[in-house]
Amino acid sequence: MIRNVIHRAKKSEAETGHLVTLLTKELPHLHRAIRLPENNAVDALLKLVLNYIDSVPNCLEAVARITDEAGIGAYTDVFLGIARDYFIQPPAQLEDRSRLTMLMSEAYLAHRLMEEINDRFIGRCGMPLAPIDMTLSNLIIHQLIGEPFANELDMAVQLSLELCIDREDVFESSRFKDYVAQRKQAGSANVLDDWPCLAEEMAISLQLSGYAEDADNDLPPSKNGALH
Repeated sequence: MIRNVIHRAKKSEAETGHLVTLLTKELPHLHRAIRLPENNAVDALLKLVLNYIDSVPNCLEAVARITDEAGIGAYTDVFLGIARDYFIQPPAQLEDRSRLTMLMSEAYLAHRLMEEINDRFIGRCGMPLAPIDMTLSNLIIHQLIGEPFANELDMAVQLSLELCIDREDVFESSRFKDYVAQRKQAGSANVLDDWPCLAEEMAISLQLSGYAEDADNDLPPSKNGALH
């Protein structure tokens, strides 16, 4: 279902170019820490956005599969359900936007939810669920969405977390502890095998990190995705 929605939106974008117009407009306003190639900055940004959106269904499936295996599916199902529903039935605030631009916001919510699941996983066992840090991509998409709506999406993520506080006992189960022990014993050599959806995203994030090589001199990003 989500893949069909994405396919239709990309087909519409090919005919209208609405997202390209938006990216061209926002490009001069990107934070100074984000460095893009001078000759094809819009193309690079468009590639990031498209891969960011395309990765959502595979990432959702990977989270569902891995967390079920770890015995914490009951905890993550709430987050995954919210992300799926948001794709299928976007909120009224997005009705005046092009379909692919809407999907950028929907993908942001999904990736932020998965980022929080990953953070919870790290907090409980000291290692990540996903083998890539999506912070950079999330920061860029947050800025492209714009405020205050991007901040409203971050608030929705935090409210979702509060709904699941009473389910965090799953991290104390013997099944989860056995899974963590197996993961630690196996190491991280083949961890990307479970996350094929992130292979392209990783390349783009690292590439953009290269463009932002002077970012250490800038102010750090906040956790909710906003660049100061």
